[in-house]
Amino acid sequence: MLSETTIEEAHMNFREQIQEEYPFTSHWLKIDGHQYHYLDEGQGEPLLMVHGNPTWSFAWRRLVKQLSRSYRVIAVDHMGCGLSDKPQDYSYTLAAHIANLKTLITELDLKNITLFAHDWGGAIGMGAAVDLPERFGKFVLMNTAAFRSQEIPLRIAVCRIPVLGAWGVRGLNLFSGAAIRMAVEKHERMTGDVKAGFLGPYDNWQNRVAVHRFVQDIPLKPSHPSYETLKHVEDGLAQFKDKPMLLVWGEKDWCFTTNFLDEFERRFPQAETLRIPDAGHYVFEDAHEIMLPRIEQFLQQLV
Repeated sequence: MLSETTIEEAHMNFREQIQEEYPFTSHWLKIDGHQYHYLDEGQGEPLLMVHGNPTWSFAWRRLVKQLSRSYRVIAVDHMGCGLSDKPQDYSYTLAAHIANLKTLITELDLKNITLFAHDWGGAIGMGAAVDLPERFGKFVLMNTAAFRSQEIPLRIAVCRIPVLGAWGVRGLNLFSGAAIRMAVEKHERMTGDVKAGFLGPYDNWQNRVAVHRFVQDIPLKPSHPSYETLKHVEDGLAQFKDKPMLLVWGEKDWCFTTNFLDEFERRFPQAETLRIPDAGHYVFEDAHEIMLPRIEQFLQQLV
């Protein structure tokens, strides 16, 4: 077991390594005895950025840098992810992640929120919106889902196999390690510092606990502990059908395919869509220069 001093030194060394890519001030909120990390940059209307698995607030860094010039940008690290605590006996369920996000929203008293969500961030962020609808005004969703689906790639299904999944995800780092190659199309953008940023928080068995639990928490059948939570989120989506929404999609995503985009467009027929044909799952890496102008245009529209 590493001492607190050793952990703190490792944290400082990691932050120094990625300082150029991630030059932000850290904030923490204590929730149920654990430290929940988030960024809070800029002033103005709040933009709340909610990541998926196996990323963290680092994934939003380019959006944070640019959008914080005109807005207040809050980017969270889910418990077990990024710079948040990584307790080994935590529940790591969809309901727990939604509850933590709601706690942050109420503690910071965020209102008229524009939600940015990617991957698992869609279910978590929309879960918070469903429970706190009066606090949300706009939505920017990218390569994500907030409804039930039976689509699961084989390479992810394998990670759910008992014992074998834990050995691969937590022991060999196959999930996080593979993501920096398989979730992007423009591999030249994954420089050493960028790879270090994505992988740094998940550098050992203990620190990869949430990465594995996210994979296990995909609810494919009613008996799954998170099935009813996801159904609750799905059932609440319709109340936002008239809210401004921008759907940004990397069309080469093998996980959240364009089938998920089609479902969002069916549920939100008034949503704007930005399809990016040559971008993958990490659309914010492959196409940030395409996304940002469109996002800024969307945010400036009068409701």
